[in-house]
Amino acid sequence: MLPAMVARPRIAIVGAGNLGSALAVSLRQAGYKIAAVIARRGASWRNARKLAKAAGASVSTDPSDAGQAEVFWLCVPDGEIARAARTLAAGVEWKGKVALHSSGALASDELTPLRARGAAVASVHPLMTFVPGSRPLLAGVPFAIEGDSTAVRVARRIVRDVGGSAYSIRKADKAAYHAWGTFASPLFTALLATMEQVAAVAGVKPKEARQRMIPILLQTLANYAAFGAPGSFSGPIIRGDVDTVKRHLRVLRKVPAAHEVYLSLALAALSRLPARNKRLLKQVIDSRGD
Repeated sequence: MLPAMVARPRIAIVGAGNLGSALAVSLRQAGYKIAAVIARRGASWRNARKLAKAAGASVSTDPSDAGQAEVFWLCVPDGEIARAARTLAAGVEWKGKVALHSSGALASDELTPLRARGAAVASVHPLMTFVPGSRPLLAGVPFAIEGDSTAVRVARRIVRDVGGSAYSIRKADKAAYHAWGTFASPLFTALLATMEQVAAVAGVKPKEARQRMIPILLQTLANYAAFGAPGSFSGPIIRGDVDTVKRHLRVLRKVPAAHEVYLSLALAALSRLPARNKRLLKQVIDSRGD
């Protein structure tokens, strides 16, 4: 902690999107005071006002209105972090303060304008998905943290207080880390959407497909959590059922995107997971089922 910083510093949330909203709720539940919500007027202004009301905070477009905060947490899109830092640099006295951003891909150096004004800075990324209509609590969520030692200490304390788990990440690893996270949720969601396309070929409507897939999806995740990828792998590839894979590839020609996804994932399975008849399966995949 900074010498003058209290155990639970006042926090200003910059940005009122899905992450900022969920963060403010968890922080308040952990006993933190949200000093202000800082946002630009526009499409998100209504959200900013609602968030400020729920958090018992003021809302403003002027960073100086949050000058009493000891910590500023930037929850804006990656492409806006550097611009927001430049704007904040001119509007707040930064000596003795901490600035955090929550990009998974970008390092704490995006906050260099604030560091130059005397702030300690860090990147603090929760490995969690945030979408409209959902405000997941942060208990149990892992946070990847890197930055100035003082800001890292403050961030670790906050993460612990909201029930999360903090771990260190190197700046050089952030792009790969964020790609990993993208596989875990956004691209997994894209896979689910592809599943719905395949279900349609089988005569199942999207809403029905979602309902019917949930039990197998939940069990697959439970198996993965308990046994890891090799122990939770099932189906025709692990059995070495070449004819079934051929049938899959033939019917999936009706959905070209799904055909490509199947080929890529089947190839990944052969290289990373247990399977019988690997040589024959590899031939089928390399021939694209022809």
